[in-house]
Amino acid sequence: MVMPRFVRPKEGDSESSPNLYVANCGPAVGLQFDTIASAFSSFGEVKGVYAADESGARVIVSFLEPASAHSAFIALNGRPCPHLGGRSLHIRHSILQPPSSRGMASVPVSLNASDLNIPGLYLFHDFISAVEEEQLLQAVDTGSWISLSKRRVQHYGYKFCYDTRNVDTKQHLGALPSFVSFILERISLSPDIPEKLDLDQLTVNEYPPGVGLSPHIDTHSAFEGLIFSLSLAGPCIMEFRRYTACSWVPKTASISDTEVENPNSCSEVSRKAIYLPPRSMLLLSGEARCAWHHYIPHHKVSFMIR
Repeated sequence: MVMPRFVRPKEGDSESSPNLYVANCGPAVGLQFDTIASAFSSFGEVKGVYAADESGARVIVSFLEPASAHSAFIALNGRPCPHLGGRSLHIRHSILQPPSSRGMASVPVSLNASDLNIPGLYLFHDFISAVEEEQLLQAVDTGSWISLSKRRVQHYGYKFCYDTRNVDTKQHLGALPSFVSFILERISLSPDIPEKLDLDQLTVNEYPPGVGLSPHIDTHSAFEGLIFSLSLAGPCIMEFRRYTACSWVPKTASISDTEVENPNSCSEVSRKAIYLPPRSMLLLSGEARCAWHHYIPHHKVSFMIR
């Protein structure tokens, strides 16, 4: 399984990192993320707490300011923390890096959508609970899978046709499954969702090890203005690319997804990346939806509900 890679900053750059790798800390030792965030918040605003790996005993604490991270490091590294049951924490400064791509320079990875400064891009951490995630995985596992060349999919509401890269509105498959009802309700009640929605199409994608997404923009006519993606069973890193001064041709005509046929012909490419933790909901709207290609170069086994 491919996990996001946290590395030590270069010598002398430790104080410039707002992220701390904290060992002996996490759900496996009885410490929930909100409890950890509360304990570290005495040093400054905490942007989030994330699993550093699959052990459940190591986390990443991300501060708003690097100075806050450095203060927490000085105060807590190798010392018992009274707000975390007296556990002795082992801490180092860390920088999140994407998996390496052959021939491509690495892109700094952000933990929050606001850091990317892409209009219309939102990421809601812990949109569902761990219990709800397990229930969804069990429900999805009993569904009807369609095998593609590199992954399996399930379609609800309307079937997505991969040959035309569009939805056939004449083939209505029925109402969305009951196992996503609470997700739809949570979306409708969220004050952070920019508009009232009538969601009527769902695709479940299973990505085996090493299988990701080519850079593309989802078909405008098929999915309209907003796309929601819920990550289950594991994290991934998603990259966003905006191509300018570029000569490229969509792989199919008119209604197809815009997918870059020859990205090397593009003289200007803006690239940004974000870490999508398990149980997070990604929303693409506006510029993020229509102007930026999204791309997953590497992905662990997980489901992304769209």
